[in-house]
Amino acid sequence: MDDFGVYAIFGVDEPPQQILRRDGWQSSIDIQPSVQLIVLFSRGDWGKRESVSVELADERNVPINMGKLTPFNKCLSWESGEDGVWSNGATLNVKIIGGTTEFLDPGLTLLQMECTPECNAVVPAIRECPGKRKRSQGEEEEEINEGRGKENICPNASEKVTPQRRSKNNQRGGQTRLFSQKEEQAATSSSQSHKAKGKQAKNPAQNGPLDKPSGRWGQTLCPIDPQTAILIGGQGVRMQFCKDPIWKLCTEDLSWVPAETLAEGPTPEARIGHTATYDPESKRIFVFGGSKHKKWFNDVHILDTQTWRWTLVEAQGKVPPLAYHSCSMFRGELFVFGGVFPRPHPEPDGCSDSIYIFNPEMAIWYQPIVNGEKPAPRSGHSACVMQGRIFLFGGWDTPVCFNDMFMLDLGLMEFSAVKTSGTAPSPRSWHGCAVLSESSFLIHGGYNGNNALNDAFIFNTDTSCWSSLTLPQLNSVPRAGHSIITMPTTCKQGSIDEQEELPESAPQTLLVFGGGDNEGSFFSDLFTIPVEELRD
Repeated sequence: MDDFGVYAIFGVDEPPQQILRRDGWQSSIDIQPSVQLIVLFSRGDWGKRESVSVELADERNVPINMGKLTPFNKCLSWESGEDGVWSNGATLNVKIIGGTTEFLDPGLTLLQMECTPECNAVVPAIRECPGKRKRSQGEEEEEINEGRGKENICPNASEKVTPQRRSKNNQRGGQTRLFSQKEEQAATSSSQSHKAKGKQAKNPAQNGPLDKPSGRWGQTLCPIDPQTAILIGGQGVRMQFCKDPIWKLCTEDLSWVPAETLAEGPTPEARIGHTATYDPESKRIFVFGGSKHKKWFNDVHILDTQTWRWTLVEAQGKVPPLAYHSCSMFRGELFVFGGVFPRPHPEPDGCSDSIYIFNPEMAIWYQPIVNGEKPAPRSGHSACVMQGRIFLFGGWDTPVCFNDMFMLDLGLMEFSAVKTSGTAPSPRSWHGCAVLSESSFLIHGGYNGNNALNDAFIFNTDTSCWSSLTLPQLNSVPRAGHSIITMPTTCKQGSIDEQEELPESAPQTLLVFGGGDNEGSFFSDLFTIPVEELRD
């Protein structure tokens, strides 16, 4: 029985109304100006339907906001703003993608609708030029900083501080940095006037060509096939952003090759604290957010790994500039959680506890309705997708460091705190995280507000149990802001075909690159560990 329908609630005191169904839909609904909340949701068997696209347009038919319902994200919410930009009315268009397609009557006129404060009805927020600081963004998180006495500082800030010892989960003190004072003094005297927007990625010409990436931290290392990973961004000595920002790693012989890219539109400006997420279906890397000195980014750049061309997305919807957030790919969409966002001077920068979803097919940002026990605002945390769930660990919101664990069920869109047993990691941020199997992941190193760390732990999602890991290669040197990934183990005698399906039991290798230590040094080394050694 096909009882599928799409429903809407117009205001907190109104009952749900069915606005789209198999055999018909309501032609028009008038909303009073006092309506502050609109919720759309689906009910019933989705059948062959893939999604329901929802578009809100003004009286000139210019899109104000766009969203999407799917079998996995069945709710969408828009809350009325204070500036009244939709007081002249709007039109809601609903369309089923896949299966039976039906449109809502264009006569469905809304006297007041809203996307989010500060959203421009003509120019989507994402179209801002990369690098431009959007100081008015982030109003939806205004409650985040209540009670906060200290600023969230990205590690590329230039102000010197004296680190202060912090106790577990009750840190105090001023602004803290991963770098030593000697490193900061050298950075202050150096020139920071690099403006390399929209240029083709190049390798540094000084001292001849490099045969491997320079030492750095805050970069991303993204596997794209069984033999290749792509390194993007990072910051190195004297707090300078790396002039060799993009490298290709061949895991067959652990060799590095500068990644030659041709720009189709602006290339990503040098940055740290960004995310790079690979979609195996489209074979594209999505680079989002990050920061550079006092610049913050909310742009989305796409690198096509087949043509090696960059594209800057002009997306609909709204997402604030974020750095040190997490980004997870699930069923073709990007799930962004947390991160640092800027506030107008002299207010302290804040941390987010919101989820933003980017749909590449429709090039839109939207926010889902999420239930359950939400994690506290944070940045520098880790996130990994396992069996339809995202596991979030650690992070910090100055002056507090976290070592808690939360799980987001991607089917129910519901958060829950994970009650763990065993020896848990101490509070930390900017740690490394890698999935080892269908039911376990690794946490290594990080920064506790005073020092970089060198310990390692494995979490089992089936038993919710932590276990500490002692391995000289991992425990010998403290690291923070480094990259850890797992890739299929290869051998020189027989390489793996990119199109070849690897068995689930194929041996895996852990690769660790970069990061910074307590002395202000940045690593350029790459070392590997068989994953089987971590399970013993």
